[in-house]
Amino acid sequence: MRDFLKPVAAVLFTHILPESIHRAHNMNFSIEERGNPNTLSYRLYFKNSDGKYISPFHDIPMYADEAQNIFHMVVEVPRWTNAKMEIATKDPLNPIKQDVKKGNLRYVANVFPHKGYIWNYGAIPQTWEDPGHKDNDTACCGDNDPIDVCEIGNKVCSRGDVIRVKVLGVLAMIDEGETDWKVIAINVDDPEAKDLNNISDVRRLKPGYLEATVDWFRRYKVPDGKPENQFAFNGEFKDKDFAIETIKATHGFWKALISQQTNAGELNCKNTCVSEGDGPFCCSADEAKAVVDGSCPCGEASPVPNSVDKWFYYAKN
Repeated sequence: MRDFLKPVAAVLFTHILPESIHRAHNMNFSIEERGNPNTLSYRLYFKNSDGKYISPFHDIPMYADEAQNIFHMVVEVPRWTNAKMEIATKDPLNPIKQDVKKGNLRYVANVFPHKGYIWNYGAIPQTWEDPGHKDNDTACCGDNDPIDVCEIGNKVCSRGDVIRVKVLGVLAMIDEGETDWKVIAINVDDPEAKDLNNISDVRRLKPGYLEATVDWFRRYKVPDGKPENQFAFNGEFKDKDFAIETIKATHGFWKALISQQTNAGELNCKNTCVSEGDGPFCCSADEAKAVVDGSCPCGEASPVPNSVDKWFYYAKN
């Protein structure tokens, strides 16, 4: 057990329904689009199999199968696309929306030879990288988000897909002084999943992919005028066991968050399935519906700016 798990495990959790954290059998999720795609109004809300609006941050269980260490992944960005979509951790029900910088929608640059994101990119629900916790390995605090996942299977997923993934390893990126773990995983339904069981299998069966992943994360902000990102462990990937312990630690931090053992700050922790009815984070079905009904109705997509297709070239440091 990684050392930062121990204090979290000792916390007394209140106002949480534990079965809603771990039970995930036969769970199906659907999405509801609101607003106009490629505009500031666009939102993607989630429902469970009962048609109940849920938070993808809090209400989707981390585990799809705890005994097999199979995790849920919420796909925010399909492979080859550029729009920087993410779970809106500070908004009611935490829909997926496009990140905004200085009033403009954010798109990741194409830094040659990469086109958009080179994996299906998303997050593991019920995890949180605590900005108040300094990691012993990285010497940096968390980035205040759910833990990120790069899914390396063959299928190009769709935005809002909730898939079951097998964890293979993890990369410790340092983003502007914050720890920003990048979990490497594969969809359990991928035909190659049976052959990929650890990070060494990725290196052997998908040569160049891990090196490209480090290169992508190192350089993707440079066209925006930012310095190259840094990494702990000299940019080496840690193996499956280390990755799973890291995910479990971020789940512990999330538990502390949702049970008010940790100050949520600006995060919106309202949920419809996890917190008990008398808890301050409990959101009724009517409240959840009102949130969605209060958003813009679904409309026509706006065109994506031509600049999104530009390729950036620069010599590596």
